[in-house]
Amino acid sequence: MTAPATIRAAVMTAIDTTEIETRPVPTLGAHEVLVEVRAVGICGSDVHWYRDGRIGSTRVEDPLVLGHEASGVIVEAGADVSRDRVGARVALEPGVPCGRCAQCRAGRYNLCPGVRFFATPPIDGAFATHVVIASDFAHDVPDALDDDEAALIEPLAVALWAVRKAAVGIGDRVLVSGAGPVGLLVLQVARAAGAEVRVSDVSAERRSVATELGATRVIDPLTEPLPTDTTVLIECSGVSSAIRAGITALAPAGRAVLVGMSADGDVTLPLDVIQSREIALTGTFRYAHQYPDAIELAATGRVNLRRLVTSVHALGDVHTALLLPGGDRTALKPMIHPQQDETTTA
Repeated sequence: MTAPATIRAAVMTAIDTTEIETRPVPTLGAHEVLVEVRAVGICGSDVHWYRDGRIGSTRVEDPLVLGHEASGVIVEAGADVSRDRVGARVALEPGVPCGRCAQCRAGRYNLCPGVRFFATPPIDGAFATHVVIASDFAHDVPDALDDDEAALIEPLAVALWAVRKAAVGIGDRVLVSGAGPVGLLVLQVARAAGAEVRVSDVSAERRSVATELGATRVIDPLTEPLPTDTTVLIECSGVSSAIRAGITALAPAGRAVLVGMSADGDVTLPLDVIQSREIALTGTFRYAHQYPDAIELAATGRVNLRRLVTSVHALGDVHTALLLPGGDRTALKPMIHPQQDETTTA
């Protein structure tokens, strides 16, 4: 493997605007590796940055490279990284924490205030031919996973973290609210944990995929009541009405985990239900220590990542790919292949 002289990146220069730039290769730190990017999934956060220029109070104020769900091959290693890593296929864990703060020392590095997370202003992401990352956050993947599946270890880590926060186990009756990519992964992880899983979504297309991936029951919340024997709610839509309805459907002593980010950031909760039924309620923020187990789940076939891939795009087609999830309910995961010259369908 040889390192390139320059790299190419798709840069968001304004709302709904991308330009391809040629840039110098970043200098490697002693503990870093240079990765040739093979696949990058488009996340809802990428779409929000691109279409709105902001998520919550954080705004895109300077040119930004989007994309944080990435896989690739290590082509160069820093001075303190084993040469044996060159040539390794890896899934990139895109948030590199400081390692020194109280949250990091407690093992909660996902809550590190100094984390450098791909595609979160001002940190550039992975819509590029090559990226640099700390070696410890480039996780080896087996040949059982292709490049797209390796890139989707990132949202699988989100789902695995949520299911573990909910302490899902055998006999639980789980309601997954929202059948987007993360919801469909939560469905599969919860099933692997031994739970009965129902999925609620307003989209018939998304409900159909949930059935295909093993949902016990799918529900249209606009026309059907939610099951009131639910022991665990994992809320992946971020829609205020869905959050309230899901909590209200919980049985006494139920657990609720909020995964989806609310667009308005301000949700009214049914406190009478939470208190009178002793509902345990928590949020999640990304994940910590989940990549090895997520890789194992996917590599052994207990989670189907390939089903989420709905189209493949070249680096020069990032703009089109970013617009797909907002207008097509069948577009689950458009993938960017930075080494590819032309766009193809999945």
